[in-house]
Amino acid sequence: MARVVIEHLTKTFKAPKGKEPIVNAVQDLSLAVESGELLVLVGPSGSGKTTTLRLLAGLEEPSQGSIFIDGIDVTKVSARERDVAMVFQHHALHPHMTVFENVAFPLTIRKTPKAEIDRRVREMGELLELGDCLGRAPAEISGGQRQRVALGRALVRRPKLLLLDEPLSNLDAPLRAQMRRLIARLNGNLGCTMVYVTHDQTEAMMLGKRLAVMNGGVLQQIDEPQQIYRTPGNVFVAGFVGWPPMNLLSGRLVRRGLASNSTIFFGSGSFSPATSFCSLISMSFLKCSRMRCSRLRIAGSAMPASSARRAVDQPPW
Repeated sequence: MARVVIEHLTKTFKAPKGKEPIVNAVQDLSLAVESGELLVLVGPSGSGKTTTLRLLAGLEEPSQGSIFIDGIDVTKVSARERDVAMVFQHHALHPHMTVFENVAFPLTIRKTPKAEIDRRVREMGELLELGDCLGRAPAEISGGQRQRVALGRALVRRPKLLLLDEPLSNLDAPLRAQMRRLIARLNGNLGCTMVYVTHDQTEAMMLGKRLAVMNGGVLQQIDEPQQIYRTPGNVFVAGFVGWPPMNLLSGRLVRRGLASNSTIFFGSGSFSPATSFCSLISMSFLKCSRMRCSRLRIAGSAMPASSARRAVDQPPW
């Protein structure tokens, strides 16, 4: 287990001469991952999630900022010296090796004693429900089993930090659900610190103890899943997290005494919330959360709130 701290991390990719200007893949990222925590980085494609993971692994060198693992600055430390393991989207197993040999590979290249290798691989096989497959080749097992082999290969050497880059995206829905449960169980049983990258918000909400929502290389919000769902920190998070997506309306809030008597005006219509769900930041910006309402008045006609926006207290996953 390890506590990971990222401070003002920036990664800039410079384009060749005559091409587009530099790209800021990650911009001034600061966050902490507690020891034994499973943190999920979620966001659309191109938001900087995988680049952040590669910076943690030591596969990319940051342009600015620092990375600390257990209080030690590893920003300039090579990938092999960081004691970090990574599971990729593609399992990348050695086809000429058996499942046993694939899982044992990190221990073999470290010249671990054979008895210790055998014990650890068989323990991992039982934990990942691969005990009957250890003698088979990768081509002889299913896609879900192959991804479990890749997971076992990463965990067998007991790294301080496990990084997972969309490892379930190539699996069908039933296998994804099974693997999500397995990863959550491994995190609880082994206590390994994990950083998990996905663009699937359902997967993120089900797996993460906390979510870090990213967009355009910038951290938008980091919090517990329920808190992000109920009180998004900005318009992007409000529109990205949740299914069906939150409806966003531009308007202005006019307070009349108690918050429950306030009215929001947008276009030719108005909306009176049953409970306070927004605060006036400026005349043109509202910080909104998911809310329960009784009536919605648009262009002079009233309709039940359930017809305009289904009231949701809990996310649908």
